[in-house]
Amino acid sequence: MLHFLVKRLGGAVVVLALVAVLVFLLTRLASGDPVALLLGDQATAADIAAARVQYGLDKPLATQFVLWIGQVLQGNLGQSLFLQMPVTHALLERAEPTMFLALFAVSIAALIGVPCGMAAAVWRGSWIDQVLSTIAMLGASIPSFWFGLILIQVFAVHLGWFPASGYGDPDASFGDRLQHLLLPALVLGVLNSALIIRFTRASVLDILGEDYVRTARAKGLGESVVLVKHVLRNALVPVVTVLGLTLALMIGGTVVTETVFNLPGVGNLVVRAVLRRDYPVIQGTLLVIAAIYVFINLAIDLLYTVVDPRIRLEGQ
Repeated sequence: MLHFLVKRLGGAVVVLALVAVLVFLLTRLASGDPVALLLGDQATAADIAAARVQYGLDKPLATQFVLWIGQVLQGNLGQSLFLQMPVTHALLERAEPTMFLALFAVSIAALIGVPCGMAAAVWRGSWIDQVLSTIAMLGASIPSFWFGLILIQVFAVHLGWFPASGYGDPDASFGDRLQHLLLPALVLGVLNSALIIRFTRASVLDILGEDYVRTARAKGLGESVVLVKHVLRNALVPVVTVLGLTLALMIGGTVVTETVFNLPGVGNLVVRAVLRRDYPVIQGTLLVIAAIYVFINLAIDLLYTVVDPRIRLEGQ
């Protein structure tokens, strides 16, 4: 297990190093001068040149990259050009809505996707399978912004059951926060459940054809016991993979949903940073999202050994 962890952590370091290089280069290749945007139209060429020196943007790209990586290794993601605060503080201020939204949404996706995928597999070829497969295809095809606007129109505007946008007042209770997150979580959860339905169906179908499932039925075990104890447990490995990747993608991919619902999360922060060419915020945020993605994958690999002990034995 120690060898496995060291190997995975080494791979994670290499991936994050490549991401750091790509993020830095892509932000610098984007058109637009952040200093000119920061100072406005009234700034003179001398003002812009002085500001570039102040923020270190006059140095060669290689020097800027080395200085930035040096700061990152010390736990400092840099200073936002427009917010005038450390990038770490800006991320922490906006982390709560994004994390709660991602966890809420992946829970909804799992509650929809796993039972529906199992039902589609158990009643393969029936009308239930056809309906659930059609729903999964539609879910994978519907744009999130369109679905979000529909939910706002129905449940916020016409029925008035939920807030249309925002995250509540600064002193709002946890229940009020969840009420603001329900509609965006439904958008992400329902649409992402489509992938979970398809993976669960395929995995359960593979397990249903195994000899030990037929043996369990021949021994007289109830169908519910066979499905839960023998089928679902052994079908969980690919399902766990999809759930973990879905969570990682939601954390990094809530940009559209947060914009539609005006949530003050990380996605909204990235959009504003891109529009302003706020290099430190873009670089720091994307690097953190990549790190979360990498370490969620590592956690999934470790969870495999809990879900299926045979994987642990094979690794040894």
